[in-house]
Amino acid sequence: MSRRGSLVKLGGLVAATLAGGSLRPEASQGAGDGIGPAGVASGAVSCMLAPELTEGPFYLPNEKVRRNIAESKAGTPLTLRLTVVDASTCRAVKGAAVDIWHCDAGGVYSGVQNAPGKSFLRGIQKTDAKGIATFETIYPGWYPGRAVHIHVKAHLGGTVVHTGQLFFPDALTDTVYGNAPYSSRPSRETRNAADSIFVNGGKRSVLALRKNGSRYVGSITMGVHRS
Repeated sequence: MSRRGSLVKLGGLVAATLAGGSLRPEASQGAGDGIGPAGVASGAVSCMLAPELTEGPFYLPNEKVRRNIAESKAGTPLTLRLTVVDASTCRAVKGAAVDIWHCDAGGVYSGVQNAPGKSFLRGIQKTDAKGIATFETIYPGWYPGRAVHIHVKAHLGGTVVHTGQLFFPDALTDTVYGNAPYSSRPSRETRNAADSIFVNGGKRSVLALRKNGSRYVGSITMGVHRS
């Protein structure tokens, strides 16, 4: 599919209006079948909205629709499972387009900086019947002034309805960065607590991560309201 044709018409949704977008069900809850308005109204289902965060630099529109965005970039493998749910009911939203981009292990973004015309570590996926968009990528690197992060947008009908940034636990980043190729840049200067974006809501946008063999699997849930 062409870059320009990659954003498809996805239906009538608008961004979550109460503090913006990301939404994480409580640990004892879920976003699967059987959760509806009655559960939300009764308090049986509790969803916490995280604030929408600034886009930040280096967004490029109309990226490729693809699951594997790593291309040939070296780094610790990372699978992202990004779920989109209806903020009113916690039900999964099928067919939303989720767009992510992040820097490589050396702190470089494709398409800009020292990599014009490249497309590594960028891509779009549509959510499946469970509301999940899955990406295969690498653990991001760092660059001066910012904590480690991934940029994310949600697109509906070709319109951006949510913008956010996803963060990583500092202790895990320390572990990952002890290995090549990250270890060749040992002077990471900005941790989460010193990041201007993180301190304005990023704490609720930290990915839940688990080890799976040689890779990490990160997940988070983003909420939208149906029109």
